[in-house]
Amino acid sequence: MAETHSDILVVEKLTKVFGGLTANEDISFTIPHGAICGLIGPNGAGKSTLFKTLLGVHKPTRGRILFDGRDISGDSQQQRCRQGLCCTFQIAESFNDLSILEAVMVGAYSRASRRAEARAMAREAIAAVGIAEWEHLRYSELNVYLRKKAELATALATQPRLLLLDELFAGCSHQEIGELIGLIDALNRGRGITFIIVEHVLHVIMSLCARVIVLESGRILEVGGPREIATSPAVLSAYLGEDYDADEHQKFGR
Repeated sequence: MAETHSDILVVEKLTKVFGGLTANEDISFTIPHGAICGLIGPNGAGKSTLFKTLLGVHKPTRGRILFDGRDISGDSQQQRCRQGLCCTFQIAESFNDLSILEAVMVGAYSRASRRAEARAMAREAIAAVGIAEWEHLRYSELNVYLRKKAELATALATQPRLLLLDELFAGCSHQEIGELIGLIDALNRGRGITFIIVEHVLHVIMSLCARVIVLESGRILEVGGPREIATSPAVLSAYLGEDYDADEHQKFGR
């Protein structure tokens, strides 16, 4: 029987150096199976570098990444995807002439070897995010909200176990943000998908995440629950400031 681990992701002293610039330094944290974790910090804090290193876009300079107990530090992006580690991404311009169905099938091909199988997997993912009636539309015809849902469907079609969300909520209206919060919560509870969320819409982080990691200048400033982070003097002064709205926290909190 395969050994099981309580943490789906373990990051140990992860450091990434570009030339003379240290983008991430001695970053260590764990993510339990089925958790929703937030990752916040200002521009330049190292969030994107950390995401790309977790995904295999960058190789760590030092440290290691364990996925369900296995060291994946040297694995390719494709290997990590097949193991269940994936990220939502903005659709490239080359996708604009593809329909939603065709684009989501690109994600499905990470698992499927036949076109019919990829189409079935893509349609299941499209239905899961609630855009089945628009599957024929081309990406160039989509508004921001439909694009966000299509990006999420493309990631779901890879059958992720750990899904990294990179500013999924950016550009959406207040109502659309609320609907996406409900969708992520349902995918977490219903499918057991673990999430790490990078997001500047702070009430998303505060309402969805059981734990929040705060980065500053490439290092971890603080790790804690949303209420703890929201009342931390260092975090309040450095990151939340005027953008943090206690009323929104109460409205969207679990």
